[in-house]
Amino acid sequence: MITLHHLEDSRSQRILWLLEELHLDYEVKRYERDPKTMRAPASLKKVHPLGKSPLLEEDAVIYAESAAIMEHLVSGGNRFGSPSDLEGARRYRFYMHYAEGSLMPPLFGQLVVHRLGILGRPAKKPVSAMLHEHFAFIEQDLEDREWFASDRITAADMMMSFPLEAARARAGLDDRYPNIMAWLERCHKRPAYQRALESGGDYSYAG
Repeated sequence: MITLHHLEDSRSQRILWLLEELHLDYEVKRYERDPKTMRAPASLKKVHPLGKSPLLEEDAVIYAESAAIMEHLVSGGNRFGSPSDLEGARRYRFYMHYAEGSLMPPLFGQLVVHRLGILGRPAKKPVSAMLHEHFAFIEQDLEDREWFASDRITAADMMMSFPLEAARARAGLDDRYPNIMAWLERCHKRPAYQRALESGGDYSYAG
């Protein structure tokens, strides 16, 4: 049995999505954020020392980090893994790393700036400009394709879902970027995505 340690409104939502796409049997252990700090509860540290979600437990082994979990789940060669052609494989590898390595840092920076209030004002415009550079890059890259790595959906799309959903909710991603918005709509219409919402509970970024 697979157990997903799932934190509300977090990166673990995309792991739920992949589990549903793969039609795997799993159970969900839900965790709620501290209402004051919005951090994960201390109970997650009993599962992994860093106390972060997602954490996937399988055969008494704990897997951490979204991309590592996804690579584990698609390692059997299913259709959500890396495309077989060289260009598709390159794009897949890029977006599996880009989502967290390049896109999430300015999104986190934007969140910190917002919480700092007046103290964060000097950083507001630079961080916003950085984010829109990313949005413009992604918008152009989706100009002639429906999915990030191939003509089919892959784990790379699922990796990209959380930062782009978060960006739409709180970082200025809107209809100025129609290719991204159309991609999000395609993701959200998938039956497996809808089942993941039912399995994981409330998720603020799906709207």
